[in-house]
Amino acid sequence: MSEFTAELIGTMLVILLGNGVVANVVLQGTKGNNAGWMVITTGWALAVFVGVVIASPYSGAHLNPAVTIGLAVAGKFAWNKVLTFIVAQLIGSVIGAFLVWIVYRDHFNTTKDPNSQLAVFCTAPAIRNRVFNLLSEIVGTFVLVFVIFYFTNAEITDQKTPIGLGSLGAIPVTFLVWAIGLSLGGTTGYAINPARDFGPRIAHSLLPMTGKGSSNWSYGWIPIIGPCIGAVIAALVFTFLKVKV
Repeated sequence: MSEFTAELIGTMLVILLGNGVVANVVLQGTKGNNAGWMVITTGWALAVFVGVVIASPYSGAHLNPAVTIGLAVAGKFAWNKVLTFIVAQLIGSVIGAFLVWIVYRDHFNTTKDPNSQLAVFCTAPAIRNRVFNLLSEIVGTFVLVFVIFYFTNAEITDQKTPIGLGSLGAIPVTFLVWAIGLSLGGTTGYAINPARDFGPRIAHSLLPMTGKGSSNWSYGWIPIIGPCIGAVIAALVFTFLKVKV
């Protein structure tokens, strides 16, 4: 499997299972309707686990443009591969969101609240305050990327099986995402991944649903820019600390 394919399939699975658990909780008439925030955060963590398991032997399982950018800033990933990885992640996220819509199509059409429909695809703030919403995404992604640096060297080698984010197994990343969701996710829904929000938001804008509302593009820049800033800060802090040591 190529690195491009691994990032595409891995990200697709993350979105399929992550957005799938949101659909199960928020859409009308599902078996898991109103199951709560704990189910959503746990489901997202396990979705990341699945994606990392699949992609890590081939691409290092970035599955997140912010992670790719952070690794490049820290000098642990080649800049000439950054665009390829991000394109694969975005395509995978759109496909994953489309599959969620296929699986839950009847429930989307039964759900009368357009905000609940949108919540399956992308994030939205609990209280709209762009400065603090942006700060939430920056801090959450900083934690994600900074801690990942200490899980593994997070670099791709010339070995047949590359060393990447899955070199210590997918379990540490799973618990990290779960911890971020439980502690920092209550403000914006913790995108902490531009592809996780941008790709599904594109899908929402294109897919037909009964009673569909706005895709809320006026907010859509925050879960793109915030994670990228957080990742860059994490990389710079990690590099600074490493040099000092």
